[in-house]
Amino acid sequence: MKSIVLIPFGPVPPEVLDALEVGLWQEFGFGVRRGEALPDPAYAFDQHANQYSSAMMLKDLLRRVPSDAVRVLGVTERDLFIPMLSFVFGHAQVNGPAAVISLARLRQEFYRLPPNPPLFLRRVMKEAVHELGHTFGLVHCADTRCAMSLSNAIQHVDTKTEELCPSCTILFQDSVHQIRQHSGEEH
Repeated sequence: MKSIVLIPFGPVPPEVLDALEVGLWQEFGFGVRRGEALPDPAYAFDQHANQYSSAMMLKDLLRRVPSDAVRVLGVTERDLFIPMLSFVFGHAQVNGPAAVISLARLRQEFYRLPPNPPLFLRRVMKEAVHELGHTFGLVHCADTRCAMSLSNAIQHVDTKTEELCPSCTILFQDSVHQIRQHSGEEH
């Protein structure tokens, strides 16, 4: 059975990877394992933006998708951007095998507030589910509680849950059914 593979870019706290392993398995029903960590993505640094290009990191991940992976999630401490947005919490290839999330803006410390580890881990899970949802073909959801709701500010992340709404769950299940049929896992 295929699994979701977590690939850290540079150092990522073990408690983040531990939480993702459990939470993603619970939400998506696929086994979750850790892949080999990649070096810090210095190649993706943009001096003008003073951030890291999520598109370059996603391109790197796409070259490294293991054959037994249903999806790959890159995780980085680096602050990410795409040219049309000043920052992104994550970036995914819609209907593709890879996504990446940034931990930088999910930490309270980014906003000059005291650390809050439980809140941080909830935010990480929400964004991981959101970006992986895109890889399964899900688009932004109008239900503000759904993990697939658009988040362009940390307040939006805090409003939604770590779970897909019933409509997005049905779309996810349809996507998984198609993936399994295509791979020969279902007859």
